[in-house]
Amino acid sequence: MFLSHGFTCSTFTSIMDSRHFLFTVTFFAFFMQAVVEASSWWSLAMNPLLIPEAYIIGAQPLCSQLAGLSQGQKKLCQLYQDHMQYIGEGAKTGIKECQYQFRHRRWNCSTVDNSSVFGRVMQIGSRETAFTYAISAAGVVNAVSRACREGELSSCGCSRAARPKDLPRDWLWGGCGDNLNYGYRFSKEFVDAREREKTYQKGTYDSARLLMNLHNNEAGRRTVSDLAHVSCKCHGVSGSCSLKTCWLQLADFRKVGDALKEKYDSAASMKLNSRGKLVQVNNKFNTPTSYDLIYIDQSPDYCTRNETTGSLGTMGRLCNKTSEGMDGCELMCCGRGYDQYKAQVVERCHCKFHWCCYVKCKRCTKTVDQFVCK
Repeated sequence: MFLSHGFTCSTFTSIMDSRHFLFTVTFFAFFMQAVVEASSWWSLAMNPLLIPEAYIIGAQPLCSQLAGLSQGQKKLCQLYQDHMQYIGEGAKTGIKECQYQFRHRRWNCSTVDNSSVFGRVMQIGSRETAFTYAISAAGVVNAVSRACREGELSSCGCSRAARPKDLPRDWLWGGCGDNLNYGYRFSKEFVDAREREKTYQKGTYDSARLLMNLHNNEAGRRTVSDLAHVSCKCHGVSGSCSLKTCWLQLADFRKVGDALKEKYDSAASMKLNSRGKLVQVNNKFNTPTSYDLIYIDQSPDYCTRNETTGSLGTMGRLCNKTSEGMDGCELMCCGRGYDQYKAQVVERCHCKFHWCCYVKCKRCTKTVDQFVCK
């Protein structure tokens, strides 16, 4: 009887240990999945980028080790390894432009780590998330298109865009333009891969978020395409410009940022209908086009730090005491007040033009008042 009882206790202990082990493994797997889900290809902008020569042909382990890539993106990495540096540059360009455009806003596009980059705030389908997806997709179009023109990529070269119909007959169409067509197609293939390989039940929140992300990615790419223009160079004796050579050129990325910021301000609030399609919440407004930004969630409160939403708050942010705009201390500090400090600022001064042809300046230090949110 004792032996039987002892065996029963031992068995019970063994079962409990097995259950504990199983729970630990399950929790760890769930945690690792959450980490993977939180990571993004944006992390290519944060981590040191390998130069193209470092990518060995067929080096699958290298692509599988890059943080933030989905399975589809890893496969594209294996096929187009020399592109990865420029995807990272495009993401970095997008992040910098986002930070410039929102420098005077409560949410200022801050990066929080090298994996998720923007943190939990991107898990909310807000208009800020919409802008971030659009500007980063646009950044990849910009970087890859120009890398083609500069001969940095093996699978593309100068633009092969058709000659514009309104270009004067005696002007030459050629040169080496930015390969917008290739950059657009590759950005669509790579950036959208993460969304397209997911499958969600129709009518769920996740399916709505997927549609939102794809729409805003496309809006970013189309903005780059829409702002591209014809650029020309004169040829002739003594600058007579008797002949012109023209080509397709991308706009300065600041213009792309400005255009998308306007789209952000007029972004459309969307919801799922009974057929699982995104429709506008307010039917009184015009239906958003493929150039417009859309969102499905209201923005979180960016005034105070919140670990759940990912908001960093505005405590410690600089504000403008005299401004009545979003950068003003009243709005930026959310009514909490501000502290005043004296700060030393170094700036260029006493600049002189020297023939020919440069400007030489001295560096001066001055004391200024700075205002920081409480």
